[in-house]
Amino acid sequence: MDPAQVVGIVLVRNEERYLEQVVRNIADFCDKILLCDHASTDATPGILTTLTKEIPHAELHLLNHPRKSHDLLKPYCGSNTWIFAADGDEIYDPSGLKRMKQRLHAGEFDNSWTVFGNVLNVTSLSADHSTASGHLAPPCRSMTKLYNFSAISSWNGDCIERLHGGQPVYRSGYAATSRRYLHEETPWEQADFRCLHLCFLPRSSVDASTTRRNIVETYGMGRVRSQLAKLNALFTRAGSSRWKNERYRRGPVVTVDATPFFSPKI
Repeated sequence: MDPAQVVGIVLVRNEERYLEQVVRNIADFCDKILLCDHASTDATPGILTTLTKEIPHAELHLLNHPRKSHDLLKPYCGSNTWIFAADGDEIYDPSGLKRMKQRLHAGEFDNSWTVFGNVLNVTSLSADHSTASGHLAPPCRSMTKLYNFSAISSWNGDCIERLHGGQPVYRSGYAATSRRYLHEETPWEQADFRCLHLCFLPRSSVDASTTRRNIVETYGMGRVRSQLAKLNALFTRAGSSRWKNERYRRGPVVTVDATPFFSPKI
């Protein structure tokens, strides 16, 4: 059997600040990259257009709703494919991803449905991008997204965005609990699958807050809960996303070497 392919999907809206770094860092890890823009009003569309021209295996999709991103993944269900999702505030270590792909091809994760990696939820980044400070996962939750689509025959239902919501139908031998938590096995310094999550930093010139509400808060909570979330945001000290502050500000603040994530700098 041929090695599993890795299909990356990047879903963004107004992510001009770090977007190019995000995409270039994952380009070699992915055999195909789906670049999905949801109605951006900053420089994001132009950046994605340029990247699509320069990266042969990247393709651009303009979406009128985040749920359309999940429709792009349905044809891969049941195939020998790993789906790797990244957001515009997730910068991965490209050297680590090279080692991670070797591990995927060696079959280390064949029995897993999802694989979670190490994360630093960044609260500050030095001007020269040499260091980053924030909260590690663990104790925070990991938001990395790597899914083994050979483990499912379909994934339908109400998905508010790619890989969120709906109901996967698992093939024999797999279940929702077939998970690998690499961030609980390996310390940050030794991790292959690791990410700087810039969720507490501004990512666009149109940002009203450094801590944006995520897609679940915006589209997946129902009208009443969504309005309550907006109300709560007015009184949230650290930003506008209660979700992120509750899940990504756990444990002590640590400082790490960020140069592997910004080499070369963009």
